[in-house]
Amino acid sequence: MVWKPDYATAAELKAYLRIGDTVDDDEIDFALTTASRDVDQLTNRQFGQETTAVARRYTWDCRDRIDGRRALAVDDIPTTDNLAVALDTTGDGVFDTTLTIGDDFELWPFNVALDGWPWTHLLLTTGASTGFPQGAGRVQVTAEFGWAAVPTAIKQATLFQASRFFAVRNAPFGVAGSPEIGSELRLLDRVHPDVEVALRPYRRIWAAA
Repeated sequence: MVWKPDYATAAELKAYLRIGDTVDDDEIDFALTTASRDVDQLTNRQFGQETTAVARRYTWDCRDRIDGRRALAVDDIPTTDNLAVALDTTGDGVFDTTLTIGDDFELWPFNVALDGWPWTHLLLTTGASTGFPQGAGRVQVTAEFGWAAVPTAIKQATLFQASRFFAVRNAPFGVAGSPEIGSELRLLDRVHPDVEVALRPYRRIWAAA
């Protein structure tokens, strides 16, 4: 995968809408991308994965603790492959100290990987050789950030929302169907309530930047 992909394919959306031709393929692509970014916005995360390990910098909030232990919120980490954590201990922009997984920190929540979910925090061990330094961007985490696979609920929510974007082009004033026969449907809401319900378990609340 890549970072911030579309969470369903054009073929899947066309099957969802029962479309068998190629006339509207451009609009299908636009709807999928827009719906996918709506999912990102509503959940405060994305569901692709970096194809290689990348380095990102984080700022530790000294108030951020889990069960009394110092914790650092990071972007989703689905695997320990190529994972590295380094600290800028003096504030000179050089990441001179490396933390070791197991000895200095653990990944939290502990058991989420068993269910295909990523880790979201670094949690210092009680015997850590050093703590997280305070100051902007002084913790560098290198990882293959993201999700190993797009969850089924994310794909379904994307298809549902994309179908609404596709339908609204033929819905004057955001109304589809016919009031005369009782099939009137308003499409003005950007995210349908059913989509919000499906995405609620995936919504991430960031405690620190």
